[in-house]
Amino acid sequence: MQLDIFSPKAPPLFGLDISSSSVKMLEIVDAGKGAYRVERYVIESLPRDATVDGNISNLELVVEAVKRGYKRLGTRSKHVAMAVPSGAVITKKIIVPASLRENELEVQVESEANQYIPFALEEVNLDFQVVGPSPTSPDEQEVMIAATRKEKVEDRVAVAESAGLTAAVMDIESFAQQAALGLVVKQLPGGGKDLNVAIVDVGANVMNVSVMRNEQSVYTREQAFGGNQLTQDIVARYGMSVEEAESAKRSGGLPDDFETEVLRPFMENLSMEVQRALQFFFTSTQYHSVDQILLAGGSAVISGLDEVVQTRTQVPAMVANPFAAMQAAPRIPMKKLMVDAPSLIVVCGLAMRRFDP
Repeated sequence: MQLDIFSPKAPPLFGLDISSSSVKMLEIVDAGKGAYRVERYVIESLPRDATVDGNISNLELVVEAVKRGYKRLGTRSKHVAMAVPSGAVITKKIIVPASLRENELEVQVESEANQYIPFALEEVNLDFQVVGPSPTSPDEQEVMIAATRKEKVEDRVAVAESAGLTAAVMDIESFAQQAALGLVVKQLPGGGKDLNVAIVDVGANVMNVSVMRNEQSVYTREQAFGGNQLTQDIVARYGMSVEEAESAKRSGGLPDDFETEVLRPFMENLSMEVQRALQFFFTSTQYHSVDQILLAGGSAVISGLDEVVQTRTQVPAMVANPFAAMQAAPRIPMKKLMVDAPSLIVVCGLAMRRFDP
């Protein structure tokens, strides 16, 4: 099977995102006049260690969660867009002559890929897309190559098939995230043109910081800090089990001193990590400023986190919500969608693959 990162899809599909803590499904439909509507979505939590570092370590547990989620989702569509973890994919931009025909381009891509990919080509799924003319020469064009180990794709295809679904598109998490965040950036002043936008995605175990400029990623960095840190802090302070701490974190019901003694220090630490990431960005690129911080991932919903980050970094910060300009079906609880939005970024990008030209 080929990676279908760049190729068009046929039947209507919905997004299926398998993360470290949950399975997320989202269906977006065309609402006419260039508008979109969130039709339905579910978040189905995964047992601990069902996935580890983006790898599916217990197929049965993940399949069961997908089946439960699909039943709750209530769609007729069986086709899904999925994504492999960004860390499992090698992407590389290459420059090739602009005059190459499709079959010549394929040969060129394969020979170039051989140089950059540390595996035998028969062990990988490979895809490529012409990005556009080379900025330096009119006779050349930029091509993006993406490659991942076959088992990374096959694991996800197996989950879909075992749950009675068909993986129609296989994307990369970072590409899906960029597609969804493109919707958020468009809401910024001037449609975000020429702005350096830092995306801070706080997952369970890692924080991914990337900087986008005019729809291109100009910087990425991963830091070992995530929402699980808060869970551990709750466990340590209140003697709860990990499960109790996770549940209390979501639904409240923690002791009165939780905000001052546990939550506030966590938010301060997270802000310091963001500040550190921005320092690395300034020292390793030609840029010296960031115009906007977008907070994504499960921890982004912590009330007031955007203000703490903004105070620490002196950069305007807001919670990323790709659904702000969308309509929603009457059955969707809007308040809940707004809370869930930062953790639905990847699955939103996947659901948007339905509208590929």
